[in-house]
Amino acid sequence: MPNATKIQDRDELFKQMFEAKQRDFLRTLVTTEVAEEHRIAPCGQHSEPLDRLLLYFNRRPLSERYAIMTIEPFKAYRVVALSGQRGVPPKDVDNEIYPSHIEAQHAIFLRNVQELLES
Repeated sequence: MPNATKIQDRDELFKQMFEAKQRDFLRTLVTTEVAEEHRIAPCGQHSEPLDRLLLYFNRRPLSERYAIMTIEPFKAYRVVALSGQRGVPPKDVDNEIYPSHIEAQHAIFLRNVQELLES
């Protein structure tokens, strides 16, 4: 049985190495043009760099993701951080209220980009 533990540890090590290399590459894709593309059209077909960033952000564990909470339909939205645990409510990340769902989506994108650049 000790060999199975070593393999699992090695798998985790390689996973961490892969994710570190992936984050290094994704940092090179962050440009003002990509951010502007997302601001204009957060949904739909995107360029390859933006698509890669969005796929990476959406693959992260729930505990590392953000969501949009509707305060008043079609009028007020807030960005929240998901807990990743059943029964634990999401937490407000700031006091900002966004007038549209699209603006809240872009705020989440910018927050994800900031975290990527800081990691």
